[in-house]
Amino acid sequence: MSSGLSANFHPLVYIIDYALGMIMWTLIGKVAMNIFQKEDSEFFFMKIFVKITNPFIKLFKPITPKFIIAPLVPLYIAWFFFMIRFYLMPWVLGYSVMGMLSFPLESEISRQIYQFFNSIKF
Repeated sequence: MSSGLSANFHPLVYIIDYALGMIMWTLIGKVAMNIFQKEDSEFFFMKIFVKITNPFIKLFKPITPKFIIAPLVPLYIAWFFFMIRFYLMPWVLGYSVMGMLSFPLESEISRQIYQFFNSIKF
């Protein structure tokens, strides 16, 4: 079984996708964390989520509809990052739409999880 990056993309493509993916998943994580914690919570992880995601929330404020309730705004913004990764990046690179789990970040994570559980002997 091979390890490492699966497709023959330029390393810059991986760097951009990993960065966009981390932002997207952090925004989604903030929404999930906000189910259990208030945004002004003193909980360490919530403080990190707020600190990392607030600049993106402020950046997207001009195009965020006012009817979206505040706890769901990060999910709305994460959708933009998903759309960029799923449609814009393949189009810019000259590829057709890649499909689910073909994102380099998620593919690598799923490969590592598979290898981990495959190595466990029950």
